[in-house]
Amino acid sequence: MAESRIETLGPGDYDALVDLWTAAGLTYRPTGRDARASIVRQMAQPGCRFMGIRGDKGELLGAVIATHEGRKGWVNRLAVRRSRQRRGIARALVAACEDWLFGSGILIVAALVEGDNLPSQGLFEACDYERDDTLVYFRKLVRPGV
Repeated sequence: MAESRIETLGPGDYDALVDLWTAAGLTYRPTGRDARASIVRQMAQPGCRFMGIRGDKGELLGAVIATHEGRKGWVNRLAVRRSRQRRGIARALVAACEDWLFGSGILIVAALVEGDNLPSQGLFEACDYERDDTLVYFRKLVRPGV
């Protein structure tokens, strides 16, 4: 997959992004963190970049969100259309995240992967990410479904 096909996504890409997430099987929370206003707000943050790869007909084939708070970078919401998986799209998107984050002075890039998502675990291992099972994830929701 050619890196030259990776582009920064903006507010006008929201519907295509939601369509991709749905097609890729990612959970979509339209009344929470995935609401249009929330995504547009995230896109405007200087420590956040939405990136995507389009097909020949302009359809969004894969997308990812790279974020950082100045200390650690994160690869978030990596999605590739099921019909286009295993063609290097995910690796190209991870590499684009790393380029942007390391280029921003971030020295650590991390990803949280659900325990039953073996394909994503394999992807990050293949991209030379070190597995760390010593962490425990805590969260607090403002309300259910966000």
